[in-house]
Amino acid sequence: MASILDEYEDSLSRSAVLQPGCPSVGIPHSGYVNAQLEKEVPIFTKQRIDFTPSERITSLVVSCNQLCMSLGKDTLLRIDLGKANEPNHMELGRKDDAKVHKMFLDHTGFHLLIALSSTEVLYVNRNGQKVRLLARWKGQLVESVGWNKAQGTESSTGPILVGTAQGHIFEAELSASEGGLFGPAPDLYFRPLYVLNEEGGPAPVCSLEAERGPDGRIFVIATTRQRLFQFIGRAAEGTETQGFLGLFAAYTDHPPPFREFPSSLGYSELAFYTPKLRSAPRAFAWMMGDGVLYGALDNGRPDSLLSEERVWEYPEGVGPGASPPLAIVLTQFHFLLLLADRVEAVCTLTGQVVLRDHFLEKFGPLKHMVKDSSTGHLWAYTERAVFRYHVQREARDVWRTYLDMNRFDLAKEYCRERPDCLDTVLAREAEFCFNQRRYLESARCYALTQSYFEEIALKFLEARQEDALVEFLQRKLASLKPAERTQATLLTTWLTELYLSRLGALQGDPEALNLYWETRERFRAFLSSPRHKEWLFASRASIHELLASHGDTEHMVYFAVIMQDYERVVAYHCQHEAYEEALAVLARHRDPQLFYKFSPILIRHIPRQLVDAWIEMGSRLDARQLIPALVNYSQGGEAQQVSQAIRYMEFCVNVLGETEQAIHNYLLSLYARGQPASLLAYLEHAGASPHRVHYDLKYALRLCAEHGHHRACVHVYKVLELYEEAVDLALQVDVDLAKQCADLPEEDEELRKKLWLKIARHVVQEEEDVQTAMACLASCPLLKIEDVLPFFPDFVTIDHFKEAICSSLKAYNHHIQELQREMEEATASAQRIRRDLQELRGRYGTVEPQDKCATCDFPLLNRPFYLFLCGHMFHADCLLQAVRPGLPAYKQARLEELQRKLGAAPPPTKGSARAKEAEGGAAAGGPSREQLKADLDELVAAECVYCGELMIRSIDRPFIDPQRYEEEHLSWL
Repeated sequence: MASILDEYEDSLSRSAVLQPGCPSVGIPHSGYVNAQLEKEVPIFTKQRIDFTPSERITSLVVSCNQLCMSLGKDTLLRIDLGKANEPNHMELGRKDDAKVHKMFLDHTGFHLLIALSSTEVLYVNRNGQKVRLLARWKGQLVESVGWNKAQGTESSTGPILVGTAQGHIFEAELSASEGGLFGPAPDLYFRPLYVLNEEGGPAPVCSLEAERGPDGRIFVIATTRQRLFQFIGRAAEGTETQGFLGLFAAYTDHPPPFREFPSSLGYSELAFYTPKLRSAPRAFAWMMGDGVLYGALDNGRPDSLLSEERVWEYPEGVGPGASPPLAIVLTQFHFLLLLADRVEAVCTLTGQVVLRDHFLEKFGPLKHMVKDSSTGHLWAYTERAVFRYHVQREARDVWRTYLDMNRFDLAKEYCRERPDCLDTVLAREAEFCFNQRRYLESARCYALTQSYFEEIALKFLEARQEDALVEFLQRKLASLKPAERTQATLLTTWLTELYLSRLGALQGDPEALNLYWETRERFRAFLSSPRHKEWLFASRASIHELLASHGDTEHMVYFAVIMQDYERVVAYHCQHEAYEEALAVLARHRDPQLFYKFSPILIRHIPRQLVDAWIEMGSRLDARQLIPALVNYSQGGEAQQVSQAIRYMEFCVNVLGETEQAIHNYLLSLYARGQPASLLAYLEHAGASPHRVHYDLKYALRLCAEHGHHRACVHVYKVLELYEEAVDLALQVDVDLAKQCADLPEEDEELRKKLWLKIARHVVQEEEDVQTAMACLASCPLLKIEDVLPFFPDFVTIDHFKEAICSSLKAYNHHIQELQREMEEATASAQRIRRDLQELRGRYGTVEPQDKCATCDFPLLNRPFYLFLCGHMFHADCLLQAVRPGLPAYKQARLEELQRKLGAAPPPTKGSARAKEAEGGAAAGGPSREQLKADLDELVAAECVYCGELMIRSIDRPFIDPQRYEEEHLSWL
């Protein structure tokens, strides 16, 4: 193992890329370079709003990007932060000394409540410009409002909760509709639900929050100065419009559960953290006298919404004494406390102060701080200034906190997009698991880090944790890149060595049998793992050597099957004489190359099964590649050997239709040696055409001659059209066979006569059978008695030929009579021809002035014309145009040549000596003009174009020329 580890280190040293700042070559402890390119942006960034109020700010609320603030005692300023340059001022219309006590803006940013110190409440809708008094609310100093996030819309708040300074909780609903003077009031109803008490009696309702769980349950959290109450219940089905009445009615007889703390600020404030708009809140923070109660919100618990609670004490210098907190805002990992002169941010994970932001005295003391859940911005204000905090990448360093707390899952969650930090977390988790003796978990973590490979491997080796080392190596192998082939080879080899060594150590121990089978299954799972398949395939040679060195033939075969190295599997079975198993592998995977390679071995031991497998493979096998195996097998000459070879060759020829000459030649040789009866049948089935047979005729002739198969030789001679040789050989076998051969050259009567004379001579001279000779004479009409007589000996009497001689004389007499009759018929025919010629010389035709050309239908006498005996008349040029398409190519060329010569010949002049001289010169040097016209007439006017053969030959010509078909077709559309 040490040598393998050294080799792996060397390969890493060769393949690693040097990173700036790395201490050495290899896989570094941290393969990442931390270079701070620019200054880290703070989590909380304060920005003063460029705004100078005309009067002092008495209250400010923000929700859904809508900001509302009261200025002085009678002015309301509304700003859509998306259109900050379009503020909206409204007058409250108050003539008394009432001041704005608090303002409440719902989660949609549409419904604004203004609580006055005179125990009156005003309502303003975002889409309206009118301030409306809520008459039913008069007499109540509103301290808190619990908005209905589930049912609230732009036009209606739905049932909401209202907490007062007298400890009362009311249910109300507001509508934005304005119905004129006699229209409905905005406060649809206002009814009491519950009274919150502390030890001294009713206490002000400092905060109210209402939430609805996914299962339909309703949760209400209400706080007083020292207590936090929980109301949990389920709304009755069909009573959704009744709001919270049923929930609070359940606590009429007994108080709700609450948390109480002794100290008091004189007020308290509750803050929720909601990740996304309109989603369920995840955490809460309650600012009270003893500190901040922080925890998670779990609506799955049946008895309480709060979980994982803990109290964070106020930072030094903050508390009910000199500097009490005025407000609290909760973010994902911090809560911010507003003091009169500063803002302090405290981490909810550690309780440490991460920000102290002091404000200048010139702005005056801070009044309050709110959060816009839709944007995540925080807003703080004094009487003369407004400030906004941006929260950026709040979770950037949370992973360190979770890491110090050994909460590795959460640490990895918050640094998943920062590989360098993730590597640090994994390394710490791996070290922690190693110290806790959770070695397998440690190996899994180490495999994901950039720690030095050799250090981790040696660490597990020193701890004698081979299972963890195997896990580490397997995961490292799975993480390698395609280019890291050397490392992959070393890792797969090392893993194989570890498994084989472990199996070898456990195999002889009966007490460790279960462990042996478990290790064996893990080893097989490693060999067959799809994740490692690429690397195992690349290292298959090394792995096979390791398996062979350990003598583990079982896994050698198993691995070869997985790698689809069936050649090795078949070779293994053949070496151990398991030929049927070898053939089963071949038949299952159907690889032709493996069949070609192992067929010479298998055919010696299981010929019938192998031939069956060949036949099942069908055309996927090339029979030519199997001929060597068949030749070696059938050299023994035993009947069984030859029969199996013939069976496969017949399958190739008869079923597959093979036409390769080598296959047919080999089948011929098998027939000649083992099945002579099938030889002639095969030859006859192949046919008698030399161009259609697929075997070599000369080879077949030599093969049949060597084995004495004369009938087969005669057939081959016939295919070769060597009829004389075929007759000569057939006479040695059977005269009837010779007669069949003699009749084959049907078109060559001289050869047929010669062949029959051979047969007759053989019958007369060799067999001395006169009767058979006479039968030959009767079988061939080409033979005469005079042709056969020379073959008979002189002592033969004429009685044997009397009938033949008489028949011959009668035939001669009949032939003479036929000749005389033909001569008489020829003489009569000549006389009729001479008479017809005399008649034709005096024949003429008449052309009338009104006659027209049969083609163009114009008067015939206007131009040169032709008149045929059938009565059709044509202009010369019209006839030429009609005849030309039907002429063969060579006649068309001749026609063009005659036209060209006629155009070049000079026209004749009557009575001119010069014309006669020109005509004589033309006769001496070439054809005259009259001769050219005669040749043209013979070519064009030999027959009527409508009545002659030209019209008959054009019967299959289409009416429309194919080249003009498309043009004609389009003209009809």
